[in-house]
Amino acid sequence: MKYEIIQAPSPNFNERMQQLDMLVLHYTGMEDGPTALARMQDDQEPRVSAHYMVEEDGRIFQLVAEDKRAWQAGRSWWQGDEDLNSRSIGIEIVNGGHDFGLPPYPDVQIAAVIGLCQDILTRWPIAPHRIVAHSDIAPDRKEDPGERFPWKQLAEAGIGLWPQPVRPEPWMMHGAAAGDAGMTVEGLQNDLKDIGYKLNVTGVFNDDTAAVIRAFQRRWRPERVNGEGDTDTITLAHAVADLVRAAKS
Repeated sequence: MKYEIIQAPSPNFNERMQQLDMLVLHYTGMEDGPTALARMQDDQEPRVSAHYMVEEDGRIFQLVAEDKRAWQAGRSWWQGDEDLNSRSIGIEIVNGGHDFGLPPYPDVQIAAVIGLCQDILTRWPIAPHRIVAHSDIAPDRKEDPGERFPWKQLAEAGIGLWPQPVRPEPWMMHGAAAGDAGMTVEGLQNDLKDIGYKLNVTGVFNDDTAAVIRAFQRRWRPERVNGEGDTDTITLAHAVADLVRAAKS
């Protein structure tokens, strides 16, 4: 799609210290777009920004040049990498978020996000498994862009990963819940870690495991986000992990 970039410079950026190879999608989590834009242009502490903000009506604002380091990822981790601000382009999508009832994303807004992402991918070497939600890279503290964000639609447009339906293997059938320990938990943790999540493989279903599962579910099983290792979640995690492993091999 054709669109116009509205320049709205933010002073909140610095130089990158790593190769750019990631794309991070957020929701603004504020009352409206103008409030979020003003916040990202404010030079008072704590200073934040993103490279782009996409309004509900599809307008796209650019705050920081793509080759500069915007301040949007915060404390985060993915596939062994830290300082994700240096590695990523950040897109803030105007949506009130969970504090405002997580309203649906308008079609015109999603079309603009897709068009912008597709253009970014022509300019930078960003692999599908390096396109992430803010909640993926900071599952202990972030929920955005939330379970109403249409990740499958983006994947169909060539942005990110989406697994094909698969049948569960025998080891997945019993599921796993808080406090469980054993091979099923270990297998799930290994798959989540291989996808990219920061998670120690202990074989014990602990609070960190539940937090990562919730982030995974928001991305790939949005109809039910419960932090539980049910058979559906384990099967999906294994399918996504296989896609990532194949892409990296």
